[in-house]
Amino acid sequence: MTQGARRSPGRRTVLGAAVLGSAALSLGGGGGTAQAAPVGGYRRLPVPTVIAHRGASGYRPEHTLGSYQLGLDMGADVIEQDLVPTKDGHLVCRHENDITATTDVADHPEFASRRTTKTVDGTALTGWFTEDFTLAELKTLRAKERIPGTRQENTLYDGRWTIPTFEEVLRWAEKEGRRRGRPVWLYVETKHPTYFRRLGLGLEEPLAGLLRRYGRHRADSPTFLQSFEPTSMRRMAKLVSTPRVVLLWTADDRPWDFREAGDPRTVADLITPEGLKWIASYAQGIGPLLDLVIPKDKDGRLGTPTTLVRDAHAEGLILHPYTLRNENTFLPADFRRGTDPSAFGDVFGAYEAYFATGIDGIFTDQPDTALLAAADHRAR
Repeated sequence: MTQGARRSPGRRTVLGAAVLGSAALSLGGGGGTAQAAPVGGYRRLPVPTVIAHRGASGYRPEHTLGSYQLGLDMGADVIEQDLVPTKDGHLVCRHENDITATTDVADHPEFASRRTTKTVDGTALTGWFTEDFTLAELKTLRAKERIPGTRQENTLYDGRWTIPTFEEVLRWAEKEGRRRGRPVWLYVETKHPTYFRRLGLGLEEPLAGLLRRYGRHRADSPTFLQSFEPTSMRRMAKLVSTPRVVLLWTADDRPWDFREAGDPRTVADLITPEGLKWIASYAQGIGPLLDLVIPKDKDGRLGTPTTLVRDAHAEGLILHPYTLRNENTFLPADFRRGTDPSAFGDVFGAYEAYFATGIDGIFTDQPDTALLAAADHRAR
């Protein structure tokens, strides 16, 4: 059978097998984290660490309590949240402040006049934005699947959940932690912090306040903080001791806070030994785009790994690259199977290629699959 004609397992087959596999490994729900000590810092997490990207967003609308719960139930080691503010200063969980594609706001005639065009980090966007709504108004909306063309099955859950506040997530994590007898790890991103600070809606101070209120402000707290803006993590370092991670986009990208400040450095500068040493002065890890770990060639196939893992580890930094997804459309060309972009490809092969570089963890939309891949890697 040729590579392109290989039959990939069905979506439900992978889901069911992975849930059973992770449950067996964790003796009742909890994945790798159940095998780690219930207290202690991030160095005690399993390696590779499985991070549920926006929750189990491959199976539920992203950044909903349903997505977070499923990711946790599958056994993910850490559950991710992205934070943006409301008009009245509450932190809510959305990947972007533009909620056009992730809520039913367009179906609410009472909010039609709030549709507008804004420039966020240099990009013009037209839609509805969280900073133009109070929390009470946002709570009248319902979440929906962001990419229904790729994940049609997820639309079954459209309208089931509201937009969660970060405080609701903290309460959920406390409740689940008590029930499971171990802490629930969270991975919290400040989105567009320079943009929001200019609006008088700075993210870091209210975030730090919530972390202190819920006891997640210490160096051994079961929480990571992350941002694409290094100065946001430097600011957080002055407010709390919670572990911090700098996110990195393409090599030619300049973080938006650098642009605003006139700092000429790009991501390419930050991933040099000198740049990594600078990051290590205020952060504990980096979250690079997967392409910074293994570049792709002109045909989209994986090439030779870079020295980023070695260089970051030399500075004591952990690496949690993003994001591996099961669907062909998101996979390197050499791991796609068949011609349907929404079908699952050889994602286990892709996981092993990345795990073999020595990364410490990975963000994934399908944590059940990642848990099986991580177990396979550890068994090698």
